[in-house]
Amino acid sequence: MPSWKHLLAEIQGVQSTGTAQDQVRRKYLAELSELTGRNTIVYYSAWLDKGHLASQYHQPFSVNDSDKNAFMTAIHGMDRDKGLDLFLHTPGGDVAAAESLVRYLRAMFDLDIRAIVPQLAMSAGTMIACACKEIVMGLHSSIGPIDPQFRGMPAHGIVEEFNRAKTEIAADPASIPVWQPIISKYHPTLIGESEKAIAWSQQIVEEWLATGMFESLGKPGAEAKAKQVVQSLGDPQFTYSHSRHIDFDAAKQMGLKVVAMEDDDKLQNALLTVHHACMLTLSGTSAVKLVENQDGDAIVQAVEPI
Repeated sequence: MPSWKHLLAEIQGVQSTGTAQDQVRRKYLAELSELTGRNTIVYYSAWLDKGHLASQYHQPFSVNDSDKNAFMTAIHGMDRDKGLDLFLHTPGGDVAAAESLVRYLRAMFDLDIRAIVPQLAMSAGTMIACACKEIVMGLHSSIGPIDPQFRGMPAHGIVEEFNRAKTEIAADPASIPVWQPIISKYHPTLIGESEKAIAWSQQIVEEWLATGMFESLGKPGAEAKAKQVVQSLGDPQFTYSHSRHIDFDAAKQMGLKVVAMEDDDKLQNALLTVHHACMLTLSGTSAVKLVENQDGDAIVQAVEPI
């Protein structure tokens, strides 16, 4: 399989209808599906390439409800008995949208969904990966914590800060003037809503893990294993930061069922070729979100300027 350099040269040399990036990307997506005998869908966001546009065009970069239409287009007409290999390259996004998307994918493919993380699947992207039967990662791949962000702030951080204020004020009432200007900025439902966001994200990921990745352990074992994994992925005392990169070894140590891309050279080459072709599309065009299957059925969101 060709490297990034060879793919770029091929893109520059293609002369046909559609963009050169489209032609090359679709070629290698089809070859990968033929190699695995499975359906393939790529779900790519351009937040790494076009992060400077995030303040102007935030939603297209993230997991959101409009993604459902793209997946419906990609799945229509598929032989669903072949299962699904789902490429995930995303910064994350809305938990409700991720939950809805997982329910739809499971309705279409049951539990025969394999997550492919060639580089980064963070936050809600990690949640979606946890709903799959296994996660294929390379030494260069990372997933991330699933601690929810509430109105742009870490929900755990809001609750922890409030509890710290209560503790310090109870121990020393003289600290009230220190905490008063901070707590006064909290609206009346902020703490409760943050606690609900934490419980929601943990609950659905535990459910997905127990009914998918760990199902073979039996209900009691699967639920215990799922709880253990979620405690690691969702605990800021372990991850420290929402942007923490969790690599293959760390994911395996947490208990996730991860498969090393490097175990199969032929498959690794095919996966990375598709990844590079998608990244070249995002960097070389105005595309900010790409959802496409092995037959070239795609929904591409684009914004200007590049």
